[in-house]
Amino acid sequence: MTLKRVAARFYLTPSGANPVRDWLVALPVDDWRQHGHDIRDVEFGWPIGMPLCRALGHGLWEVRSTLPSRRIARVLFCLVDGELILLHGFVKKTQKTSPADLAIARKRQKEIER
Repeated sequence: MTLKRVAARFYLTPSGANPVRDWLVALPVDDWRQHGHDIRDVEFGWPIGMPLCRALGHGLWEVRSTLPSRRIARVLFCLVDGELILLHGFVKKTQKTSPADLAIARKRQKEIER
């Protein structure tokens, strides 16, 4: 039995909301299942690089998924105390990650790293 090298945990807002989990379960079943498999692969294979995982700088990383629905999705995360904290999820609409999506993840990263 292979053990996880790092465990993934969802970011929770100060009020207890779970925006990344909510986003994932709102995807079509095959899409969220694929993203879940990719996150699991990062948990068991950490540290892992391209094409599944890429550093975005300043401690922020992305899990890169190609979904069965032919869309591209990302979950942005950071590492805190040996855990992957899943900060923000989105479906990509352009080649480059939008500044708004990066800002959400960085804001959440700052909240939990205090």
